[in-house]
Amino acid sequence: MKVAVSAVGPSLDASVDPRFGRCAYFVIVDTETMQFEALENQARYAGGGAGIQAAQTVASKGVQVVLTGQVGPNAYQALSAVGIQIVTGAYGTVREAVMKFKSGELKGISAPTVPMHYGMGYGMGMGRGRGMGMGRRAGGFMQATYPGAPMMPTPPMTKEQEIQMLRNQMKVLQDQLEQIKKRLRELER
Repeated sequence: MKVAVSAVGPSLDASVDPRFGRCAYFVIVDTETMQFEALENQARYAGGGAGIQAAQTVASKGVQVVLTGQVGPNAYQALSAVGIQIVTGAYGTVREAVMKFKSGELKGISAPTVPMHYGMGYGMGMGRGRGMGMGRRAGGFMQATYPGAPMMPTPPMTKEQEIQMLRNQMKVLQDQLEQIKKRLRELER
């Protein structure tokens, strides 16, 4: 079976990126052989529609399942429309996420797990401005961040899973900061 894992890097040892539409890479893995192909996610810098573009990318590779941390409504709809199963709550390395999926530890979802624009840094912060925080929970549900937004269930997370997800997010942010610094140096020359 072919699965696409949202990742911060192009290998099986890269951390899972908790965002689907704005992840740095998709690592497409054959679950039987563990052979893989890494694709840079061109949609991550899109002004809008990143989830839809990312879904089109993985669908074009014949992927049957997506493993990621969270998925928004546009990506959810686009992936579901082409019959791709969506599994959220993935964390650790790409290899670990695939192994957890194969062992049945990770399960598919039947609704988006975050509101629109989550991966762009809007809402879902910890009350200290805009950011990619994990949001505040109320009885196992993510708080809605815009008027009329539906409350969306999230799978319960253990303390270790939340620590790992936060570490993954920190790594993503550090990588993004390094890319920004590099680009600034290039422009200032």
